Amino acid sequence: MAVCEIVTIGTELLLGEIQDTNSRFIARSLRDIGVDLYRLSTVGDNVQRITATLQEALMRSDIVITTGGLGPTVDDPTRQAVANVFNVKLVYKEELWQQILNRFSHYNHAPTANNKRQAFIPENSIAIPNPVGTAPAFYVELGSKTLISLPGVPREMEFLMNNFVVKYLKQRYDLCDEIILPWVIHTISKGESSIDEIIGEMETLSNPTVGLLAHPGQTDIRVTAKAHSAAEAEAMMKPVLQEIREKLKEYIYGENETTLEQVVANLLSESNTRLSIIESGTNGEIFERLKPHMPTGQLTGDNVDLVFSGETLNRLMHEYQEQKNADMVLGVVLSPKDSEPHVQIALLHNGELSEINRLYGGPAGDAITWAVNYALDMIRWKFIEK
Repeated sequence: MAVCEIVTIGTELLLGEIQDTNSRFIARSLRDIGVDLYRLSTVGDNVQRITATLQEALMRSDIVITTGGLGPTVDDPTRQAVANVFNVKLVYKEELWQQILNRFSHYNHAPTANNKRQAFIPENSIAIPNPVGTAPAFYVELGSKTLISLPGVPREMEFLMNNFVVKYLKQRYDLCDEIILPWVIHTISKGESSIDEIIGEMETLSNPTVGLLAHPGQTDIRVTAKAHSAAEAEAMMKPVLQEIREKLKEYIYGENETTLEQVVANLLSESNTRLSIIESGTNGEIFERLKPHMPTGQLTGDNVDLVFSGETLNRLMHEYQEQKNADMVLGVVLSPKDSEPHVQIALLHNGELSEINRLYGGPAGDAITWAVNYALDMIRWKFIEK
């Protein structure tokens, strides 16, 4: 069983100037060929720190994949750090320089003198041609260990992962018959701790594994199986998924790519229910999330400025039901983002008014998402109750 670590390199990542999307792409590529990813780390453009990080990673893992630090500038230190790890020198490769020259020539550009740095790679490494960029990648083998250094530019990294790294790893570690398959069950209206109380014993399984991921107002349950084929992995997961479905039942709104707004929109559309929405403090997000999934004329909404008052909201909802010819009216008022935002959610349907008043104690930046999810789920529950 091959174990991998990913090391992303670049001070700009540590400063938050750019987002690391490379790790996600690499992780998914590794998952699909059965490689276990145990750790992700980020280190700035410092040769000593990169060297130490790579040495530690190689002690723990079979495979270490780096991204970034292969450019032509002084602050692109990955090549030297890898050379330090293996106690070798950097050597010039004429064929790499020619590839770089050809790349510039193709676009009618001339390289600068510092581009020649990219033709130097660790003495014990093997170059990976990069036809979509000027930064040659490379890999080093030492016994059962492998270190692969890829460019940080996402387009280049993705090309090299798809066209070289995946095939190489499958062959080197005999991974052709393994796959890691994930399945996600989405729950709503129950917190992470409550879900854990119900299925906690399942979280101790080794294959498939079961894990929880909390979001504002909802909790995902991830089931992952490692097997020789997708069909075998699905068969392994089937009884686990079934048990989760039985234990959580109506708290599950969907699985995998299904979104809460899709589920609610489908329920409204299938029942031909006309919905009108009054939102205050949510930036009209409920309307915007439902709109792409609803037929024209079945959804109306207004983003208004209301002071928190149950009486005001309820009066507006009855007015909207008549003015908009709505079968259902949803009203949501989220108080200003103070230390404890307060949300009022009300639903008017068939003459009955349902209402929730709650304080939100989480991060202020998640308050809108939390309120919107609870509001959408309030609509979903109306159809479940039927």
